Amino acid sequence: QVQLVESGGGLVQAGGSQRLSCVASGSVLKIYFMGWYRQAPGLQRELVADISSGGVTNYADAAKGRFTISRDNAKGTVYLQMNSLKPEDTAVYYCNARPPTPLLRTYWGQGTQVTVSS
Repeated sequence: QVQLVESGGGLVQAGGSQRLSCVASGSVLKIYFMGWYRQAPGLQRELVADISSGGVTNYADAAKGRFTISRDNAKGTVYLQMNSLKPEDTAVYYCNARPPTPLLRTYWGQGTQVTVSS
């Protein structure tokens, strides 16, 4: 059974930093793209950043220069370091595991709330 478990959310002041972690069970996830998505109230879920099994990263424009995604395949963990946080970064952040082939399924974590106060 594959599970993604996020942690690290909470309340932070604008300009502050926060690091999210996602622990992924299941060795098959080492070949997956791992990513972070977020969903603010009333808005659609959107990609924040993702990273390939080989470490190639991709960022949404809103995350570029402020957020850093990384992964430790040995630990089965993906991280999202968020710096210079803004109130508009407030959202539920979801960990995502996307397979390299449509023969495998996509997985989602349960989400962790990040609230940035002004």
